[in-house]
Amino acid sequence: MTSNDENRRAANADGETVLAAEGIGKQVSSPEGTLAILADVSIAIRRGESVAVVGASGAGKSTLLALLAGLDEPTAGRAWLAGHDLTALDEDGRAAVRARHVGFVFQSFHLVPSLTALENVMLPLELARRSDARATARDVLTRVGLGERLGHYPRQLSGGEQQRVAIARAFVTRPDVLFADEPTGNLDAATGEKIMELLFGLNAATRTTLVLVTHDRALAARCDRVIRLDAGRVLAPAA
Repeated sequence: MTSNDENRRAANADGETVLAAEGIGKQVSSPEGTLAILADVSIAIRRGESVAVVGASGAGKSTLLALLAGLDEPTAGRAWLAGHDLTALDEDGRAAVRARHVGFVFQSFHLVPSLTALENVMLPLELARRSDARATARDVLTRVGLGERLGHYPRQLSGGEQQRVAIARAFVTRPDVLFADEPTGNLDAATGEKIMELLFGLNAATRTTLVLVTHDRALAARCDRVIRLDAGRVLAPAA
């Protein structure tokens, strides 16, 4: 059995698969010719799992995240998110699936500087035309320890507080999958530890699947499974 097969079957054997890929690959053109960023990656991830994607710089981790989230299209293979075949959808269709099922947390926070913490977290709810946007955003910000910082703008918040706002915004719609790309990369060790405790706590409490790209081996070891990439290929089954 190949490592790709083992990754896929391990997830299918127990629980509902919420995220899957079958033989996906990504190639781009370069001055030297065609460059394969990912090749023949097959995985399946269950609802509520925490999964780390690890590998050296250039291994294809962020590209894999983008393909699984429908932010980019593979040049080979298929990907499914919450039962939707992403590779059968156009850009608008993938965006609609992301809006309903996905949250994102990035290294650089990506908060809207002209909006308060509360307004940043309300934003995805307002885009979904939720009438309870303000109350729900307030509740989630209180849950992540920012109940006293609702009216502060990003520039008035520390890095750790900004990342808490970003996490609240990602979780406020109760997504099926949360993608986190090096979420502690811009934080000091102590603050990064608090942010990861928050992410894992919300993952456990809400059964939102957590897919985490990280260079931190200790952090990866805390996840339910680890997917290792090397030069665009899965090196080993989930551990």
